[in-house]
Amino acid sequence: MSLSEVNSFSRPQNPSPRSDEILDMIRPTFAGKGFDGASMQDLARAAGMSVGNFYRYFPSKAAIVEAIVMRDMAHIEQDFSEVILAPAPLSELRLKLSQRLNDPNCAQDGVLWAEISAAALRKPEVAQIVAQMETMVLSYLLTVFVRVTGLQDVEVARKYAPHAGLILMLVRGNAIQKAQETALGHNHKTYGLTALIERQIQSTLDEISNVSDKN
Repeated sequence: MSLSEVNSFSRPQNPSPRSDEILDMIRPTFAGKGFDGASMQDLARAAGMSVGNFYRYFPSKAAIVEAIVMRDMAHIEQDFSEVILAPAPLSELRLKLSQRLNDPNCAQDGVLWAEISAAALRKPEVAQIVAQMETMVLSYLLTVFVRVTGLQDVEVARKYAPHAGLILMLVRGNAIQKAQETALGHNHKTYGLTALIERQIQSTLDEISNVSDKN
């Protein structure tokens, strides 16, 4: 898949301010009970709303997942905008990834993403939403690689899509692992693993940097 093809995916609109507020209220219930365990009645109760009024904002659980994904994507877009505009984009990307890996809220996000990932295996509509998000993140990473290497986007996608995929997998895996260790009360075990993950990501980015140095 070329970078132009990756960028052709359309993105739904971000949640409205009121929907965003509701997401904050229902997020703990959604993460705690899971996609299948949390009923629409549970979620409406967490939002302090009637079920009928709740359905006006979110007609299905898939709509909730989509809203969560789109909100997270808004933050990701902001980060990548800063990376692209930075004088040294690869250095800025390294910094952003390090901050994300070591974010104190990483475990909390990991709980939610573990539930969404599990639901994606059973629900095609959720799988489609998650796949779209992943495609967008890969698109942003490849855009940075184009900027850094000076290569054509088709060549960057062909050579470095696996690098982008590995980085995405490691960042997501780090969040889910931290969530699991936090739930078990083994928070200290994640520190060394996170450091190892970060070194692997930095090593992967070194391969991009080496291409840039040659050009």
